[in-house]
Amino acid sequence: MTQHLPLRQLRFFMTAIAPCPYLPGMTERKVFANLPFSDGAHVNDELTHAGFRRSQNIAYRPACEGCDACVSMRLPVPEFVFSRSQRRVLARNADLSRDLVEAEATTEQFDLLKRYLIARHPGGGMTDMSWADYVAMVEDTSVRTHLIEYRLPSTDSGPGDLVAVTLTDLLSDGLSMVYSYFDPTIVQRSLGVFAILDHVRQAATVGLPFVYLGYWVQGSRKMDYKASFRPMDVLRPMGWTRLAT
Repeated sequence: MTQHLPLRQLRFFMTAIAPCPYLPGMTERKVFANLPFSDGAHVNDELTHAGFRRSQNIAYRPACEGCDACVSMRLPVPEFVFSRSQRRVLARNADLSRDLVEAEATTEQFDLLKRYLIARHPGGGMTDMSWADYVAMVEDTSVRTHLIEYRLPSTDSGPGDLVAVTLTDLLSDGLSMVYSYFDPTIVQRSLGVFAILDHVRQAATVGLPFVYLGYWVQGSRKMDYKASFRPMDVLRPMGWTRLAT
């Protein structure tokens, strides 16, 4: 029988106070722990349920004094009904191929990520990411994880262009979208929204009840788009609860 590591045996640490990347004029602080290599998948499950997010072999969550704007959210797959606008997004991207691949970094992915960061997050903390940083982001993990690659239709000369990628963890009760990026020059397809909708479809196909989307930060231009996905469960002090529509 597998001996799971009790969460109380993890060592938790606090980061230094830093400027908040989501709300101007605010500061942030995080609590984090290193995921164990022996049972990282189970511990990642438990911490995700408690509102943590994974980055490589670290799980973290906000621990800001005087601010609780960052709210963990997930989509309840059995109750999720695509809206008219979401169905249009799915239809616009019906020609894309979707490939589940091992968590192995490629230069093609990295080139797409750099274009995305420069266009969508100039000056952000990830903009200066090196190739070695990207390899660590994708491959340095002790959990069940994979990549989803979305491509334009293939041509006579070979596979279609890579237009979107998600790094996704497989949890006991759902899919956790760790990080997504896409071609910033293709605006008409709404690729970021499409990736989320496609994960809802993936979870439904394999019978998983949730898609975890990380933090919703009300009032942040970077995060407000998540409010369009309903129904939505949010993590409150008393546990996960359905957000009123």
